[in-house]
Amino acid sequence: MRSAEAAVDGEDVRRVVALAIDALRDADADAWEAKAGTLEWTCWETLEHLADDLFTYAARFGLAKPPTSALLPFRTSSDRNGGPANVIFVDRAGGAEGLLTVVEACGGLLTSVLRTAPSDTVAYHVFGPSDPEGFAAMAVVEVLVHTHDITQGLNLEWSPPGELCERVLKRLFPHHAAVDGDAWEILLWATGRTALSDRPRLTEWRWYGTRGAS
Repeated sequence: MRSAEAAVDGEDVRRVVALAIDALRDADADAWEAKAGTLEWTCWETLEHLADDLFTYAARFGLAKPPTSALLPFRTSSDRNGGPANVIFVDRAGGAEGLLTVVEACGGLLTSVLRTAPSDTVAYHVFGPSDPEGFAAMAVVEVLVHTHDITQGLNLEWSPPGELCERVLKRLFPHHAAVDGDAWEILLWATGRTALSDRPRLTEWRWYGTRGAS
């Protein structure tokens, strides 16, 4: 187990993706079209979106000089009105196992790219330009909360490591650093998924990937 003070990096991405896949592997094959938690997307769409996040994060750092003011010009599309707009789509013929394989591959790609990216490299994100550590933390949050959404729809359990939740909270949500309680519950609250005993559920939220911003 890593210290709660340790930086977030690509190995954390690999670790949390592996944990998420383990949690989702035993899902009922017929349940993937259920809504994912409070989202308007299905469980399949949400996991496909997660793969897309991991891939597009990696693509930014594939460039010697990543763009800092715009996304890469991939062509995105949606399978249906209201569905996520992705670059990555998974062949339905591969079933859930194929979907999980693509998520693992995209997570591994991001892990590898983050391992070699200079620490002072900065790339664009809609919540502010960020460095490799920031993107590692963003990827971890994406995996943590979207796996929560999906396990709600699939009626599965998901309890991620508390120290990892604490590290991404400190890196991306410094404006909530003073909130007391379980780091996983605070992260779910900070991303609009739930209420805390003394705080209502958030209807708007964001993280701060640019170091020093809040």
